[in-house]
Amino acid sequence: MQPPALVPRSGPLGWLDQLIGPGATSAEITLQLLPSIAAMIAAPAYALTLPMEWSGWQLGVISVLSFDLVGGVLTNATSAAKRWYHRPGQGWRQHLAFVILHFVHVAVVALFLRGGDWSFFFAISGYLLGASVLILRVPLYLQRPVALGLYGLSLLGDRYCWMPTPGMEWFLSLFFLKLLVSHLLYETPYQPEPSQRSS
Repeated sequence: MQPPALVPRSGPLGWLDQLIGPGATSAEITLQLLPSIAAMIAAPAYALTLPMEWSGWQLGVISVLSFDLVGGVLTNATSAAKRWYHRPGQGWRQHLAFVILHFVHVAVVALFLRGGDWSFFFAISGYLLGASVLILRVPLYLQRPVALGLYGLSLLGDRYCWMPTPGMEWFLSLFFLKLLVSHLLYETPYQPEPSQRSS
């Protein structure tokens, strides 16, 4: 079975294709969108249950990052995204550029939700970069266990090395899952059966 062409559509749908991959099925889109919207609502609602004063900026940051990270974990795991982000011409430079772009997430959390905690920014960004380079450098058959090991190590660091970010205790677990496991791993992008293409 031939995979869909890796050519984004024109117009606004082409912008969407470049985010989630051309040829995404309606089922893939639904799996990405609904949990992301739910997270965007639930995360700031949870933060408001805490005995803290929140600014509109902080609640906005929590909402946007929860949408991006939940959506990113799910999107990057789809076959459409695997075909797109691991297509010919997408090598280690492109993958590291995608990873480095997410330093902005860590900076926003450090600045707006951790009171300018720049040691947090440098430690998390440094670990992300080092882990990403290691995953991309190992032979393909070792990528999955190395990525999962490094992700597990990040969870231990989150639990024992850093005070959790109030209202965003989930941040690092989803952040590293999106990048180290969902995005970087090259996997076979299985195709839906013809009867499933519209679902």
